[in-house]
Amino acid sequence: MCSLSAPAIGLFLTLASSVASAPPEPELSDLVRLAEAARLADELRAEVWPGWEATSMPVLLVTAETEFLTGFPRRVEGFAAVGHSSLLGAELASRPRQFDPGFLATFPAFGPPALVVIGRAEATGKTSTEWVLTVLHENFHQFQMADPGYFSEVEGLDLSGGDETGMWMLNYPFPYSAPEIAAEFAEVSRRLASLLEESSAGDRRRFWREYEGFLEQLSEADRRYFSFQVWQEGLARYVELRVAELAADGFRSSLEFAALPDAESHETVARRLRAGILEELGNPDLPNRGRVSFYAFGAGLGLLLDMDGASWKRRYLTDKFHVERYLGEE
Repeated sequence: MCSLSAPAIGLFLTLASSVASAPPEPELSDLVRLAEAARLADELRAEVWPGWEATSMPVLLVTAETEFLTGFPRRVEGFAAVGHSSLLGAELASRPRQFDPGFLATFPAFGPPALVVIGRAEATGKTSTEWVLTVLHENFHQFQMADPGYFSEVEGLDLSGGDETGMWMLNYPFPYSAPEIAAEFAEVSRRLASLLEESSAGDRRRFWREYEGFLEQLSEADRRYFSFQVWQEGLARYVELRVAELAADGFRSSLEFAALPDAESHETVARRLRAGILEELGNPDLPNRGRVSFYAFGAGLGLLLDMDGASWKRRYLTDKFHVERYLGEE
């Protein structure tokens, strides 16, 4: 049996205490994914949406036991320093988990700037490539929320019903199951799908009049909610697709990312994203899909606007929530 001297025991206990108190570190795969999202953002955001490239991308990564904060511009109470990540080129901090491990949202959790709060790829049911593109989708929400007028103009929609948590964005009582609304939406959605396959400039202009006709069928509050969701979530889905398609045309993943077992080519994911959008547009189901219907619909509107040039994006932050106006004269 081995015995230790008193000084040796003291040294052992000191080292053991140091190891026990050291803050946990994220999995290497999580760091590789975050680094890939940062590289993708640096290379493609300006091409996808001019001005987006200036948006910071702080992230709170939620794991089973721990949350890791990176890219936030100031120290947040309750977080312990983990250290510098050479993969991210940034500092990491951690705290015990508070959010659900499958969480996926963007909001000013610690005050501005808005924070991407996201679970690991495994917990969110996404492949590594899908997860990276989702981070870019959420970073576009950070771009939206960084606009000085965003929060006041969202409040001006007068849709919260006194809810200060932001959950009204998910729970607003839109008449998804009203037969006449569902039928009108289905008609305009199928029309949009067909125009994305083949259309003339005249066809597209007629569609925007048809779309305004659909909006006029809604109550004033429901119209504001629909337009807001299409503007915010639908065009974020459009951005996610455009990033994937541009990445498929020349972006080279890092060797570390390509070595992840569930890494897919951007071409594969881009095809799947576009096919999914067209499938949902061509087979609408507002009563059952509910708010999720607005993602594909807004993405389709963005793709339709692209068919007449990219200048419409200049109106995005100056004419919020009114996508139907973006094709008009500036």
